[in-house]
Amino acid sequence: MLEQCYFDLSGLILCPVLGSITPLFIPNSRIRPIRLIGLCASLITFLYPPVLRIQFDPSTAKSQFVESLRWLPYENINFDLGIDGISLFFVILTTFLIPICILVGWSGMRSYGKEYITASLIREFLMIAVFCMLDPLLFYVLPESVPIPMFIIIGVWGSRQRKIKAAYQFFLYTLLGSVFMLLAILLILLQTGTTDLQISLTTEFSERRQIFLWIASFASFAVKVPMVPVHIWLPEAHVEAPTAGSVILAGIPLKLGTYGFLRFSIPMFPEATLCSTPFIYTPSAIAIIYTSSTTLRQIDLKKIIAYSSVAHMNLVTIGMFSPNIQGIGGSILPMSSHGLVSSALFLCVGVLYDRHKTRLVRYYGGLVSTMPNFPTIFFSSTLANMSSPGTSSFIGEFLILVGAFQRNSLVATLAALGMILGAAYSLWLYNRAVSGNLKPDFLHKFSDPNGREVSIFIPFLVGVVWMGVHPKVFPDCIHTSVSNLVQHGKFH
Repeated sequence: MLEQCYFDLSGLILCPVLGSITPLFIPNSRIRPIRLIGLCASLITFLYPPVLRIQFDPSTAKSQFVESLRWLPYENINFDLGIDGISLFFVILTTFLIPICILVGWSGMRSYGKEYITASLIREFLMIAVFCMLDPLLFYVLPESVPIPMFIIIGVWGSRQRKIKAAYQFFLYTLLGSVFMLLAILLILLQTGTTDLQISLTTEFSERRQIFLWIASFASFAVKVPMVPVHIWLPEAHVEAPTAGSVILAGIPLKLGTYGFLRFSIPMFPEATLCSTPFIYTPSAIAIIYTSSTTLRQIDLKKIIAYSSVAHMNLVTIGMFSPNIQGIGGSILPMSSHGLVSSALFLCVGVLYDRHKTRLVRYYGGLVSTMPNFPTIFFSSTLANMSSPGTSSFIGEFLILVGAFQRNSLVATLAALGMILGAAYSLWLYNRAVSGNLKPDFLHKFSDPNGREVSIFIPFLVGVVWMGVHPKVFPDCIHTSVSNLVQHGKFH
């Protein structure tokens, strides 16, 4: 039986919790042991996914490594954990990014170092728990807890005076949108008598109630994607966040909205999903063109990447709501790829900002002659952001276009146009920053990435190339779960 497997998901979730508690007993003056404890806890957590992947059975769509703890027994609300092909790689991506974020802030987070390590590990615990959670109520509670450590990281370690405003904007946008999802969960609880996901998936909701519940959940998930016009919080949050905050924000929290669609909205409300497909297609297609065009007008390096992220995530929603195996399966691949590519680009911006204390594009130029190794790293990340063949983004976005063409050729054409614009702003950014004439009047001190920074970039570059040249491992793991989702919703 799958439930009898000896792999322990609770151990995976509790490891960062223990790591976040330990530094609290160490004086602030001993910052190096605090950092080492945080890094070791995150690396130990990262050792779990290989075991998880080895024991994972891709031939079944059922949740694996299932654990259940009675939480509110009088209301039939349990703490249910489990993973399937859809959630597997998000857990792996989370455990991969947190050690990177700790290393990124190794020398920069000198003030409140203990608090930074604690916030990072609590954030890891919450995000892993989100992707393992099988109860809709707790799935609501956990994503709404993720903004709390992010709020602290942006507000305390942000780089400019507007960081407090950006932190509040990020927190309030995500919180207010989720109120509607809480109402939807209460309605489900009243009808089914429980919030158990498996019971909810087999419950027949009337078409009118499905539409209401779908709209309520959409209001929550659309803000987290984010979809236009509720995307304003993202560029501000990225610009004001420290480099490590931007890396994790691009890597995981942006996936909570699309993951929520895959885990709850689409399988639980299939009829409403089919009815709402034009409603999703229209703003997503507009968002791709609008944000790609807006990216071409930006002068801040972080805002360029932030708006690019909005375009990529709205392409994901088009594939997700196609809905067919190509579209839904393809949408999971760019979500994983985006966690690598966008994070690597923010790391590149962080390298420049640490040296020159500015993110304005007009001050850069000719870096190829002063930082010879950095342009290679930056160009590799730029190619992946363009979805070039041989990179991690290509296969997933190709499958999304195939799935979208089967449903609506016009929307697929607009999405393809957005990819062309993506190549335009990616090359434009690289050309202005790296090529051209050096500007010594603005930039005086040059140094290539040091050993610590290069060691951070290497896993990203390896992951991007590996996903591009050997993507088979991903469809093999997610195909059964995606096929079950399509058959359950009777989308085929």
